[in-house]
Amino acid sequence: MGSLDSSIRSAARATYSAYKRQPIRWRLAGGSAALTLVILCGFAVIVGTLTTQAIYQNFNRRVSTAADRLSNGLTYSVEAYDDQGNPKLSPHGPGLNQYASANNAAIRIVDRYGHLLKPASLSMSRGAPYLGTPVLGDTTFNGWRVETRHMQTDDARIELLMQYAERISSVRSTANRVKLFLGLGVLAGAALALLAGLATARRAMEPISELTLAARRIARTRDTSIQIPKPEADDEVAELAETLDSMLHALDEARTETEAALTRQREFVADASHELRTPLTSVLANLELLEEATLGEQRETAASALRSSRRMRRLVADLLLLARADAGRQLPHRAVDLSDVVTDAASELEPVAGDHEISVSAPPGVEIEGARDELHRLVLNLMENALRHTDPGTAVEATVERRNGEVVLAVEDDGPGIPRELHDKVFERFFRGEGDRSGSSGLGLSIVKAVADSHHGRVTLEPPLDGRGARFVVRFPSRR
Repeated sequence: MGSLDSSIRSAARATYSAYKRQPIRWRLAGGSAALTLVILCGFAVIVGTLTTQAIYQNFNRRVSTAADRLSNGLTYSVEAYDDQGNPKLSPHGPGLNQYASANNAAIRIVDRYGHLLKPASLSMSRGAPYLGTPVLGDTTFNGWRVETRHMQTDDARIELLMQYAERISSVRSTANRVKLFLGLGVLAGAALALLAGLATARRAMEPISELTLAARRIARTRDTSIQIPKPEADDEVAELAETLDSMLHALDEARTETEAALTRQREFVADASHELRTPLTSVLANLELLEEATLGEQRETAASALRSSRRMRRLVADLLLLARADAGRQLPHRAVDLSDVVTDAASELEPVAGDHEISVSAPPGVEIEGARDELHRLVLNLMENALRHTDPGTAVEATVERRNGEVVLAVEDDGPGIPRELHDKVFERFFRGEGDRSGSSGLGLSIVKAVADSHHGRVTLEPPLDGRGARFVVRFPSRR
């Protein structure tokens, strides 16, 4: 019993879950059609029951009336008696065959024991079957509705009975046709209710569809100033439209405030980074003089402070470049030979490359529109990143070429490479890989991306040509 209840509950939950997954218009139309089906079924049951009863009552009344009319119009008279004393009767009135065929009935004239009178042609209609033992009144026998009446004779000693019958199947077929028509009417009414419900639901859902389209347009364009359509009716949909409109206004104000705050923050960082360069330059100059003028431990202390200050100057320069990019401040762009920039960066890194082998393949005259200092920083960061994350003795190669209307800069190394799961993170700010042994700030590749974006280019991390190491590729639009 418990398992049966559990199965019933599981089936009910599955049915309810399937119902909840249907669209709202189908749920509304289905509910309307189901309610209409229940109402029509109840109506059909009542109408069918009453109509069937009326059909059978009318049939019974017609059979009884026909039997009464025949018994009143048909009489038998005694003409003579045979040697055994059996009377010879002669009918007067309508013929049994004509009356029976006109009413599609069967007629038998019998005595009180059910025996047919002789001859049979005078006491039975053509093809009349046996109608059972005669019982005065109405009865049913073998699919026939039988009415039994007394017959009139001119001899009171003779008792005759008439059995008049019509088939019940004729009226049953009529009742079944009525039931069929009612059933078809119920199904047709439910189908019409479903179609009408779908049409009504579609019309009712049109304002919500308009709200959905407006929301998709806002999501696609990110323009919160788009007007939300408001229905004419003052209903729940209109309240939803007003709520969405208020929410969009609030989001627009919040975004405006956030953008203003971010703009002020970017401008502050850019201005602060710019202002920090002057005191840092003074500090560096003083520390360099102090390092030259001191000896022993004091000189080592000054040298350590000088290294930290130089690192701070590099960090401030990086922050200043990123802040300018965030604030949309760009240095003037002019024609720059990217091959010269790559060659200069390689020459600058050659003294600190150690055992690394730096090679450059950059034909002269490959020009793009840009700021030379920022492009120099981009190339320098890419090559420093390769030197920082590879073992001594490995090679770092930088190439510049024209390809499909673009200027392609590629920096490739023979190091261990970058795991695939980190490909999307290496350009994030302050991200440091596990193999970073130099204590970098984690801004090098983010600066590369910022400079590439400001020059209408793009930087990607691609599989190396020889299948080993890392390969960074920057594509710039070629200078016209």
